[in-house]
Amino acid sequence: MIAKTRERTLKLARDTLTIEAAALQNMRDRLEGANADALVHAVELLHACKGRIVVSGIGKSGHIARKIAATFASTGSPAFFVHPAEASHGDLGMVTRDDVFVALSNSGETEELLTIVPIVKRTGAKLIALTGAPESALAKLADAHLDTSVEKEACPLNLAPTSSTTASLAMGDALAVALLDARGFQAEDFLRSHPGGRLGRKLLAHVSEVMRSFEDTPKIQIDASFKAALLEMTAKRMGMVVTIDQNQKVIGILTDGDLRRLLEKNVDLASIALKDAITSAPRTIPPELLAEEAIEMMEKHRINHLVVSDANGILLGALNLHDLFAAKVI
Repeated sequence: MIAKTRERTLKLARDTLTIEAAALQNMRDRLEGANADALVHAVELLHACKGRIVVSGIGKSGHIARKIAATFASTGSPAFFVHPAEASHGDLGMVTRDDVFVALSNSGETEELLTIVPIVKRTGAKLIALTGAPESALAKLADAHLDTSVEKEACPLNLAPTSSTTASLAMGDALAVALLDARGFQAEDFLRSHPGGRLGRKLLAHVSEVMRSFEDTPKIQIDASFKAALLEMTAKRMGMVVTIDQNQKVIGILTDGDLRRLLEKNVDLASIALKDAITSAPRTIPPELLAEEAIEMMEKHRINHLVVSDANGILLGALNLHDLFAAKVI
């Protein structure tokens, strides 16, 4: 790519991000007075919905509407997308008086939506409209109208839907986030609709499922030699060894980091006692906690290892970052 073309590409990319970011900031700043009241009312309508949230739009607005419907559904609010053209040929029968109908149209004059919206209203369903034209026909029909207008599209020709679709998407996310908070939606609820993939494993997996077993955990009696501890650490390849007493109670931990610090101090490793080299009372975690909590603990204390023990401090196993990566919870 020649230099001139490269610079042109980067300029357009930066300009696009700048214009769209400004559009979102402007929309945020407009959330005062009547606009703020409209947003709150929209969330109240969604929260009071006894049926489902039906999201609709055509063209680029249709693609955004699909995503918004998916976000509502994944955050605890039953929702689906309906194509306005299909709705006028039978699919409108899916909309009931207990539903809330969310219509997206930048112009607010989309013919396909204006054909079905009066029927939606007659069923008794509530109407929320996201448009860039507060004086449009769709906006005037809505029970709650959310202004998603933008000064200009990011497209250099000011034609292709760019800033306007970004604004609609962001407003949909704002509704979904406010709604999930109103519903008291928690991580456990999120898990029910996301049991698969990395996210599901991250939220579902317990420490007991991803930790090293007692047999595979590097461990040694506290009265053993320093050399024996090093051999155990090397054999189990975990970068640390747990010291225990005769009842298998955790006493301390010796890590490869501890070894580096000893070497930096020019300590004679052949003469040092194990009890003088360990870190006493290491970070421990019970096996019943979630792996996500283990990750948070490691990040908080900036450590790579956790000792797994029971309520009495008895060694059960161990966990490090490599185990979490292997279990695909990170």
